[in-house]
Amino acid sequence: MKLQLALDLVDIAGAKEIVSEVAEFIDVVEIGTPIVINEGLHAVKAIKDAFPALTVLADLKIMDAGGYEVMKAAEAGADIVTVLGVSDDSTIKGAVEEAKKSGREILVDLINVKDIAGRAAEVDALGVDYVCVHSGYDHQAEGKNSFADLQAIKGVVQQAKTAIAGGIKLSTLPEVIAAGPDLVIVGGGITGESDQKAAAAEMKRLVSQA
Repeated sequence: MKLQLALDLVDIAGAKEIVSEVAEFIDVVEIGTPIVINEGLHAVKAIKDAFPALTVLADLKIMDAGGYEVMKAAEAGADIVTVLGVSDDSTIKGAVEEAKKSGREILVDLINVKDIAGRAAEVDALGVDYVCVHSGYDHQAEGKNSFADLQAIKGVVQQAKTAIAGGIKLSTLPEVIAAGPDLVIVGGGITGESDQKAAAAEMKRLVSQA
């Protein structure tokens, strides 16, 4: 089980500052969609150059032109690129084909997918590397989480690894770990803490025991 730090509401300098604090406790650093929108793929390159030992995920949330956008993310140094589960199968296939050319990985984000288990099985069959259940900011504001969705996809995903994102904190981490995802994605549960290093260290300790 691996720990991913999601960075959303910072610029490149802010991202570097946070990662330098917690790098020893995380496996993957995510350049979130807001950073990509604000800074472009330069943010991905900057973090990969600064922390070459870390796996870098570019949260592009691709919806179309899968092959082209994965190619551009890979050129910037991304190791993992996200594609939306609600996108067309042809988009996901294109993303997977392009990723395989350069040894990159594809994470399909099931945010806003209605039939979670059904779509998870479909995208798993397309050869993606990760299937992720995700409660977005707007879902979290409504009190939703993805724990039940994780259980649902664990029952159907045969080849890909599973991941969970959205609102995970130290207090809820044991429940997440019990469901057995391969990748635990944490944003504010680390970045929103006064002692980010201590929060990341404790989360890594718990994840490593799973």
